[in-house]
Formats: sequence, structure tokens, C-alpha cells
Amino acid sequence: VRRSIQPRAGFWTIPAGYMELGETAEHGAAREAQEEANAKVSIQSLLAVYTVPRISIVNIFYRSSLSSPDFSCGTESMEVKLFKKSEIPWNKLAFPTVNWVLYNRLVSDEQTGGIVYNNPMASNDTDVWYNPSDGTLVSQPNWRLGEKGE
Repeated sequence: VRRSIQPRAGFWTIPAGYMELGETAEHGAAREAQEEANAKVSIQSLLAVYTVPRISIVNIFYRSSLSSPDFSCGTESMEVKLFKKSEIPWNKLAFPTVNWVLYNRLVSDEQTGGIVYNNPMASNDTDVWYNPSDGTLVSQPNWRLGEKGE
């Protein structure tokens, strides 16, 4: 999903958002996929839990599959697309947690057998991104000030 809203309009993310009162995390994930990508998904299992202490957020990501091949832009997206692993726009991702979950799922998961992931460091440093070519962590403290994703 390419975001049409701030923060980080024009950058790519995966469907995500805040839970509504009374819904489960799984239901919230499926609802966000529907709202942002008009996609119907089937939640399979927990993939990752990341914390972002500086803004008091916990991100919960699930392995899921499309229940239907149909998807399109929702109200918060300017473009919706499925990427092959080699085509992921790593330098145009909206948030570090998106980088972390994609790297973990698409690169590490092949080696670890599908464990549940958490923050890549045992610190509060959420300004690190995985380098997809070699798996090293790169500090990018100014990512929030970056160029538009267009």
C-alpha cells in the first residue's frame, strides 16, 4: 500500500492501523487490510510484535493470505500492489517496523522456520533499518525527515 496520508505520504507500507474498541487484534488486522487495500484476508498466525517506545506504540503483524485475488486502493492509499521479493522498494518504505517485518518474513524466515519476531535490537533504538542485501542493521536517525516517497 502506498500511503496517501501523513505521516510518510507517498511511501510504501503494509495495511496497518489502530484497533477499534471491542475488536481483537486479528480482527483489526483484517479490517485494516479491507480499509486500506479493499482486500479480504485470512489471518493465519502471529508473525511479529514490535514496540516503538518513543511514540508508545506496539505493532502486531500476522501471517495472512488473500481470501480473494481482488484488491484496490482504499481511502488512505494512492496505490496498491503485490511485489515479488526482488521488487520490494526497500528505500521507499514508510516506517522501520515495515522494513523489519518484511526483512524478517522474506529473508530471515527462510532460515529460522517462522519464529515470532520482535525488535531487532535490545534497546529503544527504533531508527535502525535492515539492509536487505546483507542483513546488517543501519542507523538512519533522520528517516522521519526524508524526502517524499513519490
